[in-house]
Amino acid sequence: MSDIFTWQLGALPTLAALAFGYLLGSIPFGLILTRMAGLGDVRQIGSGNIGATNVLRTGNRKLAAATLLLDALKGTAATAIASRWGLDAGLAAGLAAFLGHLFPVWLGFKGGKGVATYVGLLLGLVPVMLAVFAAVWVGVAYLTRYSSLSALVATIVSPVVLWFLGHEKVALLFALLTVITWWKHSANISRLLGGTESKIGSKG
Repeated sequence: MSDIFTWQLGALPTLAALAFGYLLGSIPFGLILTRMAGLGDVRQIGSGNIGATNVLRTGNRKLAAATLLLDALKGTAATAIASRWGLDAGLAAGLAAFLGHLFPVWLGFKGGKGVATYVGLLLGLVPVMLAVFAAVWVGVAYLTRYSSLSALVATIVSPVVLWFLGHEKVALLFALLTVITWWKHSANISRLLGGTESKIGSKG
């Protein structure tokens, strides 16, 4: 009985972190900001996504930048706050925040693609990785002018670098997040392979 009680006490921070992370991650900032700006429902334009890339299709760059920042910071906040109860709680909150962004219950589980929140989680767990992700993204973007490809390559590199830096648990989490991110970008990957993906700066 005492072993069960001890397990329950140990599990409580993780369960609380999962719930907290999901609720924070599921806040649809792109939808909220566009509606507050009087631009309607961002899900009715472009890809129908609630992320910064689709918000940019409204023509409001400041709103897109704010969406990008807030979608990232909700991941950072989830991990930073939950990590006060240990790394495992921080990792749980991070995973839940990422899933909350992708599958918000308030929007019928149809959310964003997760790149901004992915970056925010990196910042919250291993801040130096923000520079690594940014460097890879900028390098690939400069060479190819594909935003989606830049993000996909950066998500491949991130868990590898984390592992070599000695953050094994964090690396495993980001390996999982990378798989999910690639799955969410399956349409982009198809367009990249077909040569029809839009390049940075192109119209449409």
